[in-house]
Amino acid sequence: MQKKQVIVISGVNIIEAGPLSVMKDFLNQLSKINNDSLEIIALVNSKDLFNFPNIKYIEFPNSKKNWFYRIYYEYYYFKKLSLKINPSVWISMHDMTPNVSCENLYVYCHNATPYYKPTWKDWIYGGRASLFSLFYIYLYAINIKKNKGVIVQQDWLRKEFEQRFNLKNVIVAYPDIDLTDIKPNYSNKKVDTTVKEMFFPSFPRSFKNFEVICDAYKKLPENYKNRLKIYLTLDESLNSYAKYIHEKYKDQEGLCFIGLIDRKKVFEYYEQVDALVFPSKLESWGLPITEFKKFKKPIFLSNLPYAKETLGSYEKGYFFNPKNSSELMNLMKLLVDQKLEPNPTQQIKIKPPFFVGWKDLFNNLIND
Repeated sequence: MQKKQVIVISGVNIIEAGPLSVMKDFLNQLSKINNDSLEIIALVNSKDLFNFPNIKYIEFPNSKKNWFYRIYYEYYYFKKLSLKINPSVWISMHDMTPNVSCENLYVYCHNATPYYKPTWKDWIYGGRASLFSLFYIYLYAINIKKNKGVIVQQDWLRKEFEQRFNLKNVIVAYPDIDLTDIKPNYSNKKVDTTVKEMFFPSFPRSFKNFEVICDAYKKLPENYKNRLKIYLTLDESLNSYAKYIHEKYKDQEGLCFIGLIDRKKVFEYYEQVDALVFPSKLESWGLPITEFKKFKKPIFLSNLPYAKETLGSYEKGYFFNPKNSSELMNLMKLLVDQKLEPNPTQQIKIKPPFFVGWKDLFNNLIND
């Protein structure tokens, strides 16, 4: 009987938000394609977060308690584990390259913050995150040259890694985003077409740049303000940045601070509004951009590499300087006046190695 090929997927630090979604998507795909020739072992914080068959789970509940445990696992314990199970492929899903015995070692780097230069507002309203962004670049560097491949979500990130660490083995892997639960109802027309509506769904962090939207709206002449509403997913109770935005702009009646909403409600706003605005200064992807494209409505985006790459080919993409609220204000005026002209954008050509979706990436990694 032929011995099974052991594949390790390590995500002991992943318990929430985007990284958890990525980990779940990956394990879901592996669960579907697993066969008798593979033994897939997932190293997780808690197996209660995952319920995919054909995968063996090993729990590390202490991994989130403090950094001592994390360093102990990544640089000491996993070495012993790898010698015991003899994996043919080891994929670390959370940025750190572990010290393991495995010829085919890969790291998935999803955090783009090391390539962001914090502003004074970032330090005031997100000091911990700003400090962490400076620390993260050194975390990435540990053992990075031991990897057979470094996996990132976008080509602009590949270029950053290549330049920073002098790498030639960076793989671009676009997420295969499931949009089947987004079903635009194009017959659902607005009753009041005289008032235009915009939407920005995001957790309020300083680099998300809510203030450029608010400044742009504040600069509008009154006859435009009366014909525009902007829905923002923050309220003053969420954090210091959200409180700062709310306090500074609460007198602007057209700015609707709706707080955090669930995914179903986000889709309802997609259906209702006339445009999406996405002013973030930093993203490894930008999921709302991909989702909103299905509605074929205008999207106002930061004129940055991540946004152009995420948008790809689209007929109604409009870019503005994320530091210039006047540029966004002018786009708002064009929206209200219904004078936005089509602005076709093109898909960025990505050189190999480049994959779309986990299935193609994984098949390449295990057969390489």
